[in-house]
Amino acid sequence: MKMYILVKESIPLGFAITAVAHAAAAAMKRWPDDSEFIEWNNTSFKKVICKVTDKELDNAVVSNNDADFIVMTESILNDEITAIVFKPRKEWPKAFKFFRLYK
Repeated sequence: MKMYILVKESIPLGFAITAVAHAAAAAMKRWPDDSEFIEWNNTSFKKVICKVTDKELDNAVVSNNDADFIVMTESILNDEITAIVFKPRKEWPKAFKFFRLYK
């Protein structure tokens, strides 16, 4: 199982780091009683952090309209979307395999 956190490539590094930290914390608060989340938390805890374009971010949301996710924004950036965290699961759409890892 993996949790994906997609970070907009246009977000400055410092804000991107904050967005990822907030995304992980938000996931822990949002899904503490969810059986899949508990399984991921207890057995895998794998997270994939990817840098995506605005279009890739939009497509990830549209192609996963049945998925549970949290949209992260940054007030100091006029509430711009900085990242999206998807609830952990075993299978992911093919497009997720092609997102660039955040390095």
